[in-house]
Amino acid sequence: MAERYERPDWVRRVNAMGPAAGDAAGVVPLEVGALIDTARASVDDADFGDLGDGDWEGRLRTLVSAIDDNDLHVVGRLMTREELLRGLRTRLCLAAERRREPSVADEVIEAPVVITGPARSGTTILFELLALDPGLRSPIAADVLHPASPAPYEARLAMAQAEQELWADVQPEFASMHELRSDLPVECITISSPSFGGSHWSMVLNDPGGWTPDIEADLAFHRAVLQSVQHGEPPRRWVLKTPGYLFLLDDLLRAYPDARVMFTHRDPAKTMPSTVSTTAMVQWLRTDHVELDGLAALIGALFADALNTVARRRDDGSIAAPCGDVRFSDLMADPVAAIGAAYAAIGREVVPDHAAAITDYLAAKPRGKHGVHRYEASDWGFDVAALRAEMAPYLDRFAIPLED
Repeated sequence: MAERYERPDWVRRVNAMGPAAGDAAGVVPLEVGALIDTARASVDDADFGDLGDGDWEGRLRTLVSAIDDNDLHVVGRLMTREELLRGLRTRLCLAAERRREPSVADEVIEAPVVITGPARSGTTILFELLALDPGLRSPIAADVLHPASPAPYEARLAMAQAEQELWADVQPEFASMHELRSDLPVECITISSPSFGGSHWSMVLNDPGGWTPDIEADLAFHRAVLQSVQHGEPPRRWVLKTPGYLFLLDDLLRAYPDARVMFTHRDPAKTMPSTVSTTAMVQWLRTDHVELDGLAALIGALFADALNTVARRRDDGSIAAPCGDVRFSDLMADPVAAIGAAYAAIGREVVPDHAAAITDYLAAKPRGKHGVHRYEASDWGFDVAALRAEMAPYLDRFAIPLED
């Protein structure tokens, strides 16, 4: 990665403090007991209670051990320490809210609309466009990073903004891959990171070691956050998103049996290398050691199998949810029509106010706003012809146009 991206001077200098002090762990320690004590000292009610996701402390201990085995640099450990502390504080705030208002636990998460698909297939822009639907609510970063927080909303916006924008400060190219802001909707893996059992951690760590995801616990915590944010608000269905649901459709539907699923589709010659480059960048934000060859092989195998499996399951009807499809090419050509067709498949319609909001939003947010993420498949370990041949079932099933 060092030959691809030059680190900003401030990042290089801060990371150099690690060897100067012995190692990065000496500068930014991660010790579970101290993290828990620090989080408890930051709130008035220090009882973690029960959020329905089981042994969170056991998962945290295993996760911290894996983090220590990943050779993170100083900035990487600082980012990770903040996420762990913010997660612990979030758990405390949610538990305290449930003691004050037990009815929060009775909130029903009804028929969420869930977006999934490979990276660079339009999941993010579709997420933002569906968030404009007046009949849906989206998980805005300031709300779901700090649910039930006693801080004023402006302070929560500022806290979320600091954490979200830091990623692009650490490596400016990240902004061209994925825009993070406190007032934009965020992915489910971010919402549920304080479960200490979800895909956020397997994405940011090069080698999770002895830590393994606990998807049931992760989705239980996810529900607790959504219940808190929607409590006392007018009834609206959630729109949610994460590419990782491609691998977890059955888990997702066990947690939310009435969910509607929207799949985005694009030529894998575009999506696969972008998935590798984005994941590599996410890891590069925290470590100098990214195993690109192994990452490309793993992502290629996992996503090829997942997408071909989706094609097969859509044919045999074994996905127990209404499903809609949005091809990237259609979304770029006529977003209102593309969304309208997918909505029809899941029993929704694009109302006039939503259609107008889509048009206005895209006019104010041109593509390439933060630069263009340019890449070639071969740069990230893929042979285009072989990739397309392997994924022919997926390409054929969804009539996905090939791109130059």
